[in-house]
Amino acid sequence: MILVVESVPNLIDLVQRNKENGVSIGFVPTMGALHKGHLSLVRKAKKENDLVIVSIFVNPTQFNDKKDLEKYPRTLESDISLLLTARADVVFTPASSEIYPEGDQKGNDIDLGGLDSYMEGAFRPGHFKGVAQVVKRLLDIVTPDRLYMGQKDFQQFTIIAHMIRTLKIQTDLVVCRILREANGLAMSSRNERLTKETREKAGIIYKTLQSVKKYQNTKSVKELEDYGMKRLNIAPFIPEYFTICDGNTLKPIQNINDTSYAVACVAVWGDGIRLIDNIILKK
Repeated sequence: MILVVESVPNLIDLVQRNKENGVSIGFVPTMGALHKGHLSLVRKAKKENDLVIVSIFVNPTQFNDKKDLEKYPRTLESDISLLLTARADVVFTPASSEIYPEGDQKGNDIDLGGLDSYMEGAFRPGHFKGVAQVVKRLLDIVTPDRLYMGQKDFQQFTIIAHMIRTLKIQTDLVVCRILREANGLAMSSRNERLTKETREKAGIIYKTLQSVKKYQNTKSVKELEDYGMKRLNIAPFIPEYFTICDGNTLKPIQNINDTSYAVACVAVWGDGIRLIDNIILKK
């Protein structure tokens, strides 16, 4: 049995009633088109909390391209079926007017500490403002004990961690490992839009990250980044960036020995679809 809630007041009432009874709440925010990666977050949340709430909301404010927003898959019926198998308790499926009753410009002024200016932010201006805006709104509604996000969106969870810390939001962020397809491609809703051939070839993204991790002690950061860009510049792919950064500040680094937390992050286009991935080199 899974409860589907569409309105904010109804969800707030449900949360309050459960909290009054000492029920712990885990929260997994999603945009739907669920896959095994999402379900792994739900299962972890279920192990660590009494009640698990999953939101399905395609947030318009984080899309730079309106066509990308229109094309984003919406598969609510099958998503709910999958969430049943992962034993989620509540699915929150609000309309945009529920999330943004005063318009979607209010609340997008959250200070991200400059973390949104690197990597994804350089190519998708305003994207992380939209992400932070909707996650803050959802956290205000759900008030969970724990928030579950995946490592695949490394910059995203780093920014959300900063927001939680600076705004003193009373929730713990739990970051879960990347789930991968058989060829190493990081699981993503966008993978469904790749051709079969491109999807098979996309395993080269993770293989390249693994190679960089292997050679990190014998090559300079620049050599590793150049290697990543060159290896991924092969049809049908077009690499957008391959960056080795400090895992806390997201700033590019010159030498891996200069930081205690180094991460290689990459974005690649294939079939007009943007694929991102990362690997922790040092922590």
